[in-house]
Amino acid sequence: MKIKILDAAESDLEEGYLFYESRNPGLGSYFLDSLYADIDSLAYFGGIHMIVFGYHRLLAKRFPFAIYYRVLDKGCHRLCSA
Repeated sequence: MKIKILDAAESDLEEGYLFYESRNPGLGSYFLDSLYADIDSLAYFGGIHMIVFGYHRLLAKRFPFAIYYRVLDKGCHRLCSA
């Protein structure tokens, strides 16, 4: 399965990193590690999440972020926003 992260989602991840890193050094890296782990879980659980605004929505486990995605076919998920 392929997961493509859109430029807008990458920008959201970068802003989140900068926000948490400014609060506590190292927290930004933990934020990214956590969010990428949630994104990686789509390889197994993609398509099972509730549909909100026309996209599947995965709520991040450790931070107040949502990952919106859609399933294009059996082998590809597209991350729309984080």
